[in-house]
Amino acid sequence: QVKLVESGGGLVQAGGSLRLSCAASGRTLGTYTMGWFRQAPGKEREFVGTIARVDGIKSYANSVKGRFTISRSSAKDTVYLQMNSLKSEDTAVYYCAARSSGLLRTAASDYDYWGQGTQVTVSS
Repeated sequence: QVKLVESGGGLVQAGGSLRLSCAASGRTLGTYTMGWFRQAPGKEREFVGTIARVDGIKSYANSVKGRFTISRSSAKDTVYLQMNSLKSEDTAVYYCAARSSGLLRTAASDYDYWGQGTQVTVSS
C-alpha cells in the first residue's frame, strides 16, 4: 500500500504558474500509473492527466492540454504537475492518485490510492 502526499498548491494570479508535487511513502511510485485530478466547489472530481508507470506515456484532459505537464522523477520518487498559463477556472483542490494497473485511465474510480489534496487558487 502506498501513501500519497501532495504539496505546492497556493494562490497565483491568472497567467502564472505552479508546480505540484506528489510524494510517496510505503511503496515506490514507480510501480504505479499516476494520475492528477481536481475538484472545484460544487463540482465533481475531474481528470486532469495521467502518466504510465513503465513507458511514461501521458494523457491530458482537453481543458489543460498544452498548459499542464506531468512528469515523474525516479530518483526522488515523486510525480509532478507543472501548471502554466493558469486560469481562474483552474481553481480547485488537486489530488494525485495511484493505480496498480499499468493501463492509463481517466476515471477516478479506476485509481486505488489518493492523496489528501492541495488547494490551487487562481485570481483573475
